[in-house]
Amino acid sequence: MRNKAKKGVLLVQLGTPDSPTRRDVKKYLTQFLMDPRVMDIPVVSRTLLVKGIIVPKRSGTSAQTYASIWDDEAGSPLMTYSLYQQQKLQEVLGEEYHVELAMRYQNPSIDAAMERMEAMLLESIVVIPLFPQYASATTGSVIDRVMEIMRTWQYFPRVNFVSSYYDDPLMIEVIAEHALRHDLNSYDHFLFSYHGLPVRQLGKVDSKGELSCPDFGCDHCKTDVNPYCYLSHCYATTRAITDKLNLPKEKFTVCFQSRLGKTPWIQPYTSDTLHELAQKGVKRILVFSPAFVADCIETIDEIQVEYANEFKDLGGEEVHMVESLNRNPKWIEALRRMVVANSN
Repeated sequence: MRNKAKKGVLLVQLGTPDSPTRRDVKKYLTQFLMDPRVMDIPVVSRTLLVKGIIVPKRSGTSAQTYASIWDDEAGSPLMTYSLYQQQKLQEVLGEEYHVELAMRYQNPSIDAAMERMEAMLLESIVVIPLFPQYASATTGSVIDRVMEIMRTWQYFPRVNFVSSYYDDPLMIEVIAEHALRHDLNSYDHFLFSYHGLPVRQLGKVDSKGELSCPDFGCDHCKTDVNPYCYLSHCYATTRAITDKLNLPKEKFTVCFQSRLGKTPWIQPYTSDTLHELAQKGVKRILVFSPAFVADCIETIDEIQVEYANEFKDLGGEEVHMVESLNRNPKWIEALRRMVVANSN
């Protein structure tokens, strides 16, 4: 008599190169930027831009940056924290579940994880993209790839996708807890820095097929007008954290990092915000990065090194970073609750 089928869980992070060599960084950047949901331009233009300009230009400096944060045994910090989260989630869920970790780009691949899960004849699968705020370029890309792979399966278990959890109470509690490791009263200003997106991508998930709220009134949007608006999700996350910490509105700014190319991206840009704050005489800044559930190159280098040095050059004194969710057991419990709620 065959054992009862298990319930499957697939955690998916963005990705990381296999090594900090220029060759592996090139492979990673190419796969990432050639995704039509990331660079939503015609394939010919995308190929010329990515393979002809961006990757050759950026791969060398990116490889140096990855090398500066790389652990010879554990690899990238993103991989270290992601594996920890997968292993701990498996422990708390127990034998009834099988938990896989995959990266949207490079390894461990979604393809390999799904192949193992297909062979298990699972009862159900819960897919959790590790991006709290929905965006077509992140969560949408993960869901798209999983569905593409499953089209070849000969059986279909029940599948649930957790498309966003931007105001999950336990997640917010962890972020606030990590913030309180700092003396909040010692900071002049707080930045909530999220990864950026081209403005045109916001319109693509609008029911009218265009950006119907060009005034960007997201600081008061309750996400009910467009439940898949990334910008609205970012402001909702910020509201939840600032309410939890009782931060006055005039003391914090929502901004966006990692823009690419000349097309308009969501503003204000983190770099520009730092310039403006420095000009106003702000000296000490604490940065939250709630788009990331694990510290990675964007938080460790871009914010804590690149932006921190930039701010000091402008006359500022300190830029500190609130640790991501990383190894906090409450974050593992938040994941467990998402799995249970979506697998019954």
